[in-house]
Amino acid sequence: MTVAVVETREDDPRVVTLRQQMAAEMDALYGRPRHAVPAEGIDPASVLVTVLVVDGGVPVATAALRRLGDDVEVKRMFVVPEARGRGIAGALLEAVEVQAEAEGARRVLLHTGERQTAALTLYRRRGYLDVPVFDPYLDVPESVCLAKDLAAIG
Repeated sequence: MTVAVVETREDDPRVVTLRQQMAAEMDALYGRPRHAVPAEGIDPASVLVTVLVVDGGVPVATAALRRLGDDVEVKRMFVVPEARGRGIAGALLEAVEVQAEAEGARRVLLHTGERQTAALTLYRRRGYLDVPVFDPYLDVPESVCLAKDLAAIG
């Protein structure tokens, strides 16, 4: 099959469906709705780009990049379970980082949870380092925040 990474809109129905799948997976993993926390809301005006990965016409992954103060943050990165282990997450993360650089960002932030071990492994292998939990996640249980210095790789 042919895998394509494409830019799309935040309200693309394929993206909305993938985010619903992600929310259900996170709810099961944490035993409660994680994306119902106000800190997890995204102001559509802050979104710089939304990326969708399509495999043979089937949407299999998504992520967004948003402005967060002087930084940019990866949001709602998700790969469907049946597409994991094929390098799609790495390609998706790289696509978002390219967009971050195009926006002039010096570093990329992200927030995840301590139970998302595969995601933490991916991010750390890709050069993300743990940083103190930052706003707006200070009151989100099990928060793990990471950052990557884009200048160090450019």
